[in-house]
Amino acid sequence: MSSTSPAARPDAVAAPDAPQPKRGLRWPSFSVQIIAGLVLGLLLGWVARSMGEVGPAGHETPNWLTTTLGTIGSDFVTLLKAVVPPLVFLAIVVSIANLKGVANAARLAWKTLLWFAITSLIAVAIGIGMGLIFQPGKHTSLDISQGAAPSHTGTWIDFLTGLIPGNFLGIGASTQITDGAAETNVSFNVLQIVVIAIVVGIAAYKSGKKADPFITFSRSALAIVQKVLWWIIRLAPLGTLGLIGNAVASYGWDLLSPLARFAIAIYVGLALVLFVVYPVILRSNGLKVSSYFRGAWPAIQLAFVSRSSIGTLPVTERVTERNLGVPKSYASFAVPLGATTKMDGCASIYPAVAAIFIAQLFGIHLSITDYILIAFVSVVGSAATAGLTGALVMLTLTVSTLGLPLAGVGLLLAIDPILDMGRTATNVAGQVLVPVVVAKREGILDQAKYDSATADDLFGDDEVSTPDTPATDTEATEPEGELVGSAR
Repeated sequence: MSSTSPAARPDAVAAPDAPQPKRGLRWPSFSVQIIAGLVLGLLLGWVARSMGEVGPAGHETPNWLTTTLGTIGSDFVTLLKAVVPPLVFLAIVVSIANLKGVANAARLAWKTLLWFAITSLIAVAIGIGMGLIFQPGKHTSLDISQGAAPSHTGTWIDFLTGLIPGNFLGIGASTQITDGAAETNVSFNVLQIVVIAIVVGIAAYKSGKKADPFITFSRSALAIVQKVLWWIIRLAPLGTLGLIGNAVASYGWDLLSPLARFAIAIYVGLALVLFVVYPVILRSNGLKVSSYFRGAWPAIQLAFVSRSSIGTLPVTERVTERNLGVPKSYASFAVPLGATTKMDGCASIYPAVAAIFIAQLFGIHLSITDYILIAFVSVVGSAATAGLTGALVMLTLTVSTLGLPLAGVGLLLAIDPILDMGRTATNVAGQVLVPVVVAKREGILDQAKYDSATADDLFGDDEVSTPDTPATDTEATEPEGELVGSAR
């Protein structure tokens, strides 16, 4: 076999002095960066805890390392939450306004809600089972008299009134007076933002061509918000370091040990849902379990450390569409909806185990009717977790519905951050699972993309056209790096 040198070929162009492209520094994948932040955070948290508190007796304050870790973690979560309201609003508005480009949109919506309910029922059944098997309330050294009712509880009235927006932006404000000084905190009610976005999106859809300028503006604004959001997401490894480090420094075994059996029951239930129930559902629908975890793992990791389904929403949506092959037009509906109502950890397993724990702790017998009521509240009332303050509201809603003492809730608050990490990771895993399953059953899943799922290109921009490969009309109007886009 002979070879011909480039110089011998008539069509060869000699370029001996052509500069070679520089090879840039290749950073580890997002998952590896998160793991590195997690390990370093655990180490620094252990160091901070060993340093102890500082200051005179009775006026102890956290040491400088604990304070630094706490500041880093809280600032990262604050940045995430600051950008999420416009993301949720714009994504839903643009998606609904372009419904005419989606086939069987109503069918997809109903099937999504159905699978939300199915998986929630399975999760709450597992939660009840864990409570009955571990019986955490009968094996605790807690003093009942130490419990105090939470300052704010969740009720059905809170949930129903929370659906009605108090203003166009869904903003709420609360003022507290401490040492004679008034402090006002402003927050967004995500459930109200979803309601407002749905109404505005439907109105834009019904307005026809008159709404085209508004839809165009919404698309552009969405692209800008996404770009800012991904800059923040890139800080996730640093945020992981701060969040985990602060948790280790602030909560040790001395706080967990009295409630160890309860915590174990919660985490065993979460593990069964995440690593048994979800894989069974995937396999029964002809989907590879390994591909699902490879593609969804960045979102599950971030949810674990950030303890916020809403804060993880950008990554959840990206992995669902880009890594696992769910169409953008459907993912932009299902994922925001799931982030506000799909809570297998916070709204199913946790309140079920906690309600049984409180009943056992106070010596109250629960009947079959009570267990059915727990399941009903978990499935129907899970949207309350988005409207108010997460798992605490869902727990107080369940406890008050059953007529159990609210003082039992106060006993669980000490270890809530530790439990919330696992709960949120399970929540987000379910928010990815349902769109994948529904897309598969409806025949709209990109099977090749799902089978080759990888998280390595999580931050890579979408491919853009080159002069040699002209873009189609649809591709030309799609923003670069779009996270949630219009229907195709």
